[in-house]
Amino acid sequence: MSKRDAIFPAERQALYEINRYSAAIRSGDLLFVSGQVGSREDGSPEPVFEKQVQLAFDNLAAVLKAAGGTFDDIVDVTTFHTDPAAQWAAFDAVRLKVFREPPYTNWTAVGVNWLAGFDFEIKVIARLPQPA
Repeated sequence: MSKRDAIFPAERQALYEINRYSAAIRSGDLLFVSGQVGSREDGSPEPVFEKQVQLAFDNLAAVLKAAGGTFDDIVDVTTFHTDPAAQWAAFDAVRLKVFREPPYTNWTAVGVNWLAGFDFEIKVIARLPQPA
């Protein structure tokens, strides 16, 4: 079995401690990032949806950076939405700031009815250079 390394951003969020999970697991050159939500430093949800989505992307960027990666390393994206039809425009505005040019990553968007108090979550897999 290959070694798995837990990855956490520099400012470890309370949400990881509260719920006892890792921000990401690196296995070889793959990084499996746990679903990132728009949580504040104390782990609570950002109440304004647009800000919650931006914060989720910011939290994702911090996890990628902690692993030595960027958004350009992402190969697979899954997003979860509590009200996709009503939320899509606000979500898409943030998404298009991050993923601006082809080739675009593959993407799966899923409508859900519960995200532990959040309205949006983004989960990714990235391929990173092997650590030295």
